Amino acid sequence: MYRFRQGAVQARSQQDLKRLRQDQWRQALESKRREELQRWLQQDSVTSIDRLDPQVSLWIEQLQALAAGAIPLRDIDEGCRCVLKELKLDLDPTELHRTLVTNGAADPHQLPAMQGSRWSSGFSTEQLQEAENLLNASQSSQPGDERRIDLCHLHCVTIDDSETRDIDDALSLERKPDGSKRIWIHIADPGRLIQPGSTLDQEAAARGSSLYLARGNQPMFPDVLSTGPFSLRAGHKSAAWSTWVELNEEGAIAAYGITRSWVKPLYKLSYDDADELIDLAPPEEADLADLDQLLRRRKLWRERNGALLMDLPEGRIRCRDGDLSLEITEPSVSRLMVAEAMILTGAVTAQYGVDHGLPLPYRSQLPADLPSPAQLSELPDGAVRFAAIKRCLSRGLMGTKPASHFSLGLPAYVQATSPIRRYCDLIVQRQIQAHQAGSPQLSEEELQELVGSVDLATREGIGISREDQRHWQQVWFEHHRDQQWQADFLRWLRPQDRLGLIRIDALALDLAAECPPGSEPGDQLQLHVLEVDPIRDQLRLQAH
Repeated sequence: MYRFRQGAVQARSQQDLKRLRQDQWRQALESKRREELQRWLQQDSVTSIDRLDPQVSLWIEQLQALAAGAIPLRDIDEGCRCVLKELKLDLDPTELHRTLVTNGAADPHQLPAMQGSRWSSGFSTEQLQEAENLLNASQSSQPGDERRIDLCHLHCVTIDDSETRDIDDALSLERKPDGSKRIWIHIADPGRLIQPGSTLDQEAAARGSSLYLARGNQPMFPDVLSTGPFSLRAGHKSAAWSTWVELNEEGAIAAYGITRSWVKPLYKLSYDDADELIDLAPPEEADLADLDQLLRRRKLWRERNGALLMDLPEGRIRCRDGDLSLEITEPSVSRLMVAEAMILTGAVTAQYGVDHGLPLPYRSQLPADLPSPAQLSELPDGAVRFAAIKRCLSRGLMGTKPASHFSLGLPAYVQATSPIRRYCDLIVQRQIQAHQAGSPQLSEEELQELVGSVDLATREGIGISREDQRHWQQVWFEHHRDQQWQADFLRWLRPQDRLGLIRIDALALDLAAECPPGSEPGDQLQLHVLEVDPIRDQLRLQAH
């Protein structure tokens, strides 16, 4: 009611009293809201956000964005920050995320790395409209169509997982009049519709690649294109880049060619279908068996040139419609055949670049000092021996000049078989197209700058995919925490912490686990779950 000023007591004006009462009311309301947020964060039972003070609900939305990495702590309202500091949640996003999950305010399977990334918000309205426009234009003639070679007469098939819809490669066999055989590998040509610098092209470059996650795929291009006119669909005339190869008796490349084409796949085969056709080799469908023999010859050539063949079953956790499952991919005959065909395409593409002095994003790997044959022979064949080899290998390199790839046994190599899923593969197609058309190509410096930026995006995607699989492994082991598995000790990761790398053959997984001191490669161990908490990103496996 009064204030002391200049040595005298004065009565406050009505305006001053009104302002003071408003300040006191605001402070009381702020305090009440902080208490309500604190109670909500500390509660054991879930209270709906809709029943909270609207400002508290907004604070919780800020906390959701903070835990997901979408906004920094400094962007949080001061009142909310004070509560976080008091509860010691301001410096621990993982614990904050766990609290939000417990209170039903966060998806327990939402990856923090995914939030705020290119994939979290999908495609914009403008990008989806551009995709629809390209879909409509796909039936019309496009520049360069008249120069494509029509290969629709070839017996062309695609081989992929049964659920795959973005099909970017197909195989054919041409039997020449002199009795020799020519391998054809057809690769999708999204560049027929996607123009450099367009909205969708920029988005694809920013993504770098498609993501393959446990709960579904995040494509580099909108589905309407990647599973539509870009895809080599059975029964549809499709634009492609076709590579033909003739091998000599040793499996070396005797002749090759790369051309834009039209192809029309007859069948969409699953790997199981292809395995059966290769095994039975019926007279009316003998092409796959002959292709398999040719590509086996090629693999032997690579092996003689130092290639390391380390094919093992691979386990992957999937979650479809809420159903958790472990899917094991076996290195079947057809999978190995298709993989060899893709490696052959990369070798031919690199040879084209070398022959024409064309800058391309060459993939290389430095030679490694491997264990001696005597040392390897002492280890069990398979995962244990492969682990000893892999630890000696250096990381792959990428540059604009050709260089050898040690583990592939190739003098030069370029990835060029997944332009729907990898942006660098689209860059390769554009470089070759410009060269064949006599148009300006990217210089080494321009290519290096472009590929470098795309590689950063690709590595971000790889990190998200690994984080996703690690999370779902934790969820899977949480569901099977009472089980035990037989495992093989592969090698030590941190012996001082008793942390080793083990392989569970029944799950086809290589994992880190606490192992007995003195464990040696090949030792058989029993593995169990010691601790698992997917929300806190924790999984401790113990072997004995």
